[in-house]
Amino acid sequence: MKRIFVSACWLAVMSASAQQNQSAKDSFYTLSPVEVKAIRAGENAPFTKTNLTKKDIAASNLGQDIPFLLNQTASVVVNADAGNGIGYTGLRIRGTDATRINMTLNGIPYNDAESQGIFFVNLPDIVSSAGSVQIQRGVGTSSNGAGAFGASMNFSTNEWNPEESLELNNSFGSFNSWKNTLKYSSGLVNGFSTDIRLSRISSDGFIDRAASDLKSFYISTAWTNRQTTLRFNTFSGREKTYQAWYGIPETDLQAGNRRVNYAGTEKPGEPYDNETDNYTQTHYQLFFTREGKKGISFNTALFLTRGKGYYEQYKAEEDYAKYNLPYPVNGNDSIFVSDFIRQLWLDNYFYGTVFSVQHKGPKTQTTLGGGLTRYDGRHFGRIIWAAKGLTDNGDWYNLDANKTDFNLYAKQQLQTSPAFYLFYDLQYRYVDYTLNGFRDNPGLFIKNDWHFFNPKAGITYKKGKWKATLSYSVGNKEPNRDDFEAGAGQQPKAEQLHDVEAGLERQGQNWHWRSTLYYMRYKDQLILTGRINDVGAYTRTNIPKSYRAGIELEAGLQLIDRVSLSGNLTLSSNKVLDMEEYIDDYDNGGQKINRYPSATIAFSPAVTGGANVQFGPFANTRFSLISKYVSRQYLDNTGNTARSLDPFFVQDLRVNYAVKMKKLKSLELILQVNNLFNTKYEPNGYTFSYIYGGQLTTENYYFPMAGIHFMTGLTIRL
Repeated sequence: MKRIFVSACWLAVMSASAQQNQSAKDSFYTLSPVEVKAIRAGENAPFTKTNLTKKDIAASNLGQDIPFLLNQTASVVVNADAGNGIGYTGLRIRGTDATRINMTLNGIPYNDAESQGIFFVNLPDIVSSAGSVQIQRGVGTSSNGAGAFGASMNFSTNEWNPEESLELNNSFGSFNSWKNTLKYSSGLVNGFSTDIRLSRISSDGFIDRAASDLKSFYISTAWTNRQTTLRFNTFSGREKTYQAWYGIPETDLQAGNRRVNYAGTEKPGEPYDNETDNYTQTHYQLFFTREGKKGISFNTALFLTRGKGYYEQYKAEEDYAKYNLPYPVNGNDSIFVSDFIRQLWLDNYFYGTVFSVQHKGPKTQTTLGGGLTRYDGRHFGRIIWAAKGLTDNGDWYNLDANKTDFNLYAKQQLQTSPAFYLFYDLQYRYVDYTLNGFRDNPGLFIKNDWHFFNPKAGITYKKGKWKATLSYSVGNKEPNRDDFEAGAGQQPKAEQLHDVEAGLERQGQNWHWRSTLYYMRYKDQLILTGRINDVGAYTRTNIPKSYRAGIELEAGLQLIDRVSLSGNLTLSSNKVLDMEEYIDDYDNGGQKINRYPSATIAFSPAVTGGANVQFGPFANTRFSLISKYVSRQYLDNTGNTARSLDPFFVQDLRVNYAVKMKKLKSLELILQVNNLFNTKYEPNGYTFSYIYGGQLTTENYYFPMAGIHFMTGLTIRL
């Protein structure tokens, strides 16, 4: 099966034909708004990238989260707590997780300022408002926000809709999954336009009680004349998801209990019915763009992202003192232990400005840009109920954190001859981060600042049907919030990445292929080793040397009219060198140390690939057989097969039908059967080991995906 799949990937296409592919490229770069052109890699920039248009996104938009819509792009592996792509989801690109992937919305940073993660669940159905997406793999060009150590993703919603339209989209599928979207665009009327979207997504989830209730809106209004554009966006997402983040123990998985959920089971009897995550995030974005003379354009944006929410838990048999609560007294006896319901809150403001000045000449493109952002966050906890009496309604912890981020970059592309383009990109980034304690260590005060210099340079050769690129980039990244929960002697260092990429591609009349070689060398990469710091917490440790090296292949062919293949294949080696593993030794106290001269980095498969066979038997109908292969992934950084995820090969079947009618602009029907052959697989998990009774015990936990299931959607455009 693996040989067949790899062969299919080698035959895959990136587009239906070379002419269509070139047209899509041109329209993508031409229609991209000025505010995202500043941070996107241009057509001739020497960086590895994938562009998705509005049409690409709409073809599979049935309510699953952003990672699942990007699953067929190169080097991507996706996962979902609930098992069906709705609710809490995640992705890795080249093995790197979301904390190392820079994400922007219209050029504005989206990553959480403290964890640096990407919480897609807070953006329900944002793809229904997206006009284009660019994914850059590797360090990529300079962007705003957190440093990119695996990839950058930038979403644009600011494309113009020139005509008035009304769109209604309804989807339904397995596990009582629903998506309802209503969109209206006024079109361009006397220089003004307005776009509105209302969305609701809900699902019971594949995992027991892993229900999601997601609501969102998007409003964008803009005014433009020949040279000036003023636009205001406001959009918001509210999510309520039943927790499913504990995973499933290996014993349950082996017994066939793939849907069990232990969240809420500390409550005696039935599981606690409100063991949920609740969060609302609202974005305000104001853009000003001025197209000047002689190829000069200027844009700036002000933004505010407001987030507030909590997750609620039932905790059994805990001490009142843990929550700084006085002990209740029953007669002459004090009560020390009770069951509690607690809420862990996050209340934050993220605000600032981004800007760029761009000049495009006959043979040069120059951009000067940057941004200044500020994060003000408050972490606090509340006890809302105690089985044996609540003695105080105050917060048991209340901690602030502040982060200032400033960056300035200069980029230039020069055409030195008809076939050669030179590119350089210089970025300075300053970060100041203050933490006023942690929940389990409120007295630990941390203040750090960093000065990062991130240079990039490359060359592109383009002649006829051939295109070759070579680039070298440096990226630097500060540690995450949790990394600092240690004493002064164990504070983490910043990470650094040196990235070399070489690409070669050729475009034919009805075929296209592209290959990319990459070598990403890390200094002081932060990884989990099992080590306990001096305050008793498991935190990541700087490893002096590690690397990722591989080749990405994208190729394809238009076989005959209405039959095409598309896909990608990545082969890689991902190693950490001279690593020490720490295992708790409950027999003798302390930790046992195992040393590994070389081992595979966790969650970094040696082979990933995707393929799409499309067949259009009728003018309005398209069948797609979509395949995904991921080789073995290790749950930790030891390369131990007993702590790993099995390889998996999954196929989906999608049918797209579209027709134009007299009173409708279009009517589109999508039917997608996911996991067509009912494969049992787990793309995510975690592990820990300890020594007790003279034996080494390893406990693995997994996040299974659903077997065969379906989604179907109907879109009506007026």
